[in-house]
Amino acid sequence: MGAGKLGFNLASYLIDDGHQVNFIEKNEKRCNEVANALDCNVIFGSATDRKTLENAQIMDANVFIAATANDESNLMACLLAGEYKVEKIISRVNDTNHEEIFLETNLIKTIHPESLEAGYMEKLVLKPKISDLYIISHGKAEILEINLIKKFIGKRIGDLSPKEDYMICGVYKAGEKKITLARPDIILKKGDKISILVKKDSMKDVLNIFT
Repeated sequence: MGAGKLGFNLASYLIDDGHQVNFIEKNEKRCNEVANALDCNVIFGSATDRKTLENAQIMDANVFIAATANDESNLMACLLAGEYKVEKIISRVNDTNHEEIFLETNLIKTIHPESLEAGYMEKLVLKPKISDLYIISHGKAEILEINLIKKFIGKRIGDLSPKEDYMICGVYKAGEKKITLARPDIILKKGDKISILVKKDSMKDVLNIFT
C-alpha cells in the first residue's frame, strides 16, 4: 500500500528477486506511472477498503506492507489485513508518538522513520523467520532477532556461541521486552528470543541453524 519512493523502491527489489507484488495506490496518475514502470498488478483505491484489499488478492498474500506517509491510514489498513490472517504485516510509522498504538495490536511490525530504507524492509519480507534485524559495520554484519526454536530449549548460550562467524549477544526472556546481555551460563527457555551478531557472508548458514 502506497507507491511513494519507499513503496516503489521496495517493490522494485522484490520483483527483481522473483516475487509477485500487488500494489494498492489511491492516486490514479501514480497508478499509471507504476504500471508502466514495474511488472506488477496495480490496484487503484485505498487499502482501508475491504473491497480494494480483496481485489488485490489479500486472501492469498504472505506479507502486507503499509508504506504511506499517513499513519492513520497505515494502521487501519494493517488492522484490516490482520482480519484476513496475513502472516506478516509491516507498517511505516511516520510519527514515533504513534508507534505504541501500532505495537498494541501484536500484529504489526513497525519501521522507524530513521530506518525507512527499502533494502531493510526487503530483508524483513524475504526472511520471515526473523522478527527484526539491524545492519551494522557498513553492511558487513547484521544483528538478527530470532524466536527460539524447540531444539535449543534447555541449551546454555556457552554451548552455542561464540563461533567464528556468529555470536549470540543478547536474550529477550519470555514475556519480557528488556534485553539481557548474553552470558555463557544463561539457559535458553521456551518463548525466549535471541539476538545474534552475524557476518554478512554467513547469514544463510546461521539462518539454517537457528530457524
